[in-house]
Amino acid sequence: MGFRSIVINSRCKLDYSLNYLVVHKGMDVKKILLDEIKLICINSTQVSITTALISECLNKKIKIILSDEKHNPVGEITPYYNNFYTYRKLKEQLSFTEECKGYLWQEIVKNKILNQSLVLKNAGKEKESLILETYVNEVMIDDKQNREGIAAKVYFKALFGSDFSRDNSCKENIFLDYGYSILLSSINRIVKMYGYYTELGIHHIGESNSFNLSCDFMEPLRSLVDLYVLNGIVNLDNYKEEYIKMLELPVIFNNRTLFLDNALEEYVESLLFYLKNGDIDKIKFIKYEL
Repeated sequence: MGFRSIVINSRCKLDYSLNYLVVHKGMDVKKILLDEIKLICINSTQVSITTALISECLNKKIKIILSDEKHNPVGEITPYYNNFYTYRKLKEQLSFTEECKGYLWQEIVKNKILNQSLVLKNAGKEKESLILETYVNEVMIDDKQNREGIAAKVYFKALFGSDFSRDNSCKENIFLDYGYSILLSSINRIVKMYGYYTELGIHHIGESNSFNLSCDFMEPLRSLVDLYVLNGIVNLDNYKEEYIKMLELPVIFNNRTLFLDNALEEYVESLLFYLKNGDIDKIKFIKYEL
């Protein structure tokens, strides 16, 4: 699997030749070996791309993310035939038990709130951090009492002020939405790579949401995106590039240091293995700090 994330920010032509991505920009030509690439983010509507390159990227399971005129991700290109056992995987996914799904969602929410508590503690919000710590121990199977939603209200107002809302039109939400979308796209790619359906979530059940399962799995990682805003790492000039680079951040997974994008693959695999086999010991979460 590749390890490089390629971001295309300006007018050019993307072509394929002899297992290389070829970037034509005026008289300048650059080549990048496709086997080294895991993701191509096209961050401009002034880019042309050949079907030969798209086809080869699909064969190699290289994700292509497309952006609109405002440079926001609007979609991605994924293969139809990414797994030879599609029907078998669908049956497996439909057979995930309610007990397993409820327990996994409980663990996901507990880990998410714990990470939020650590963010608040590092930000000097001791009182709110302690409140969230108490919520962690109150999360029930399937989070029936919605401790996730209650914690979120405390968390965001402590971070960004009492007037802050995730519905506000402000730069903080622009940063957060973009960072979350990068995480979601990465998890989508991995779920598809293993042959499962992103539409079938364990908790998220939005009928118009094509990525319910990925939304479930990404929840504990949202506070990493938040840290980029809180620590002033992102601004209006650099947030797109910084969140792409976030995928190369060293993190801890299963007592090993990995790049985030590689850790995401093992993380998703561990959760899918648990849902299939019910082995609680397989559930592992990513640890991170900035």
